Amino acid sequence: MANTKNAKKAAKKAAKKRLHNRYYAKTTRNAMRNILELDKEAQPEQLPSVVAMIDKLAKRNIIHKNKANNLKSKLMKKILTA
Repeated sequence: MANTKNAKKAAKKAAKKRLHNRYYAKTTRNAMRNILELDKEAQPEQLPSVVAMIDKLAKRNIIHKNKANNLKSKLMKKILTA
């Protein structure tokens, strides 16, 4: 438990930031799942927006940049080759 005033404020900020990060990560995961459920003609049209969402997560350090690259690679392989 936080003892000092500064530690209490830091814990409050961390909780708020964690909630914010979880929202963006979950939104991106939902977008990735939804693009795979679309028909084959619509998938390449939606791909740039989902890739941009993944890049933003990496830029904001919500996910690691290598994880972002792996996610994009898997997504493109599923959409463009199938």
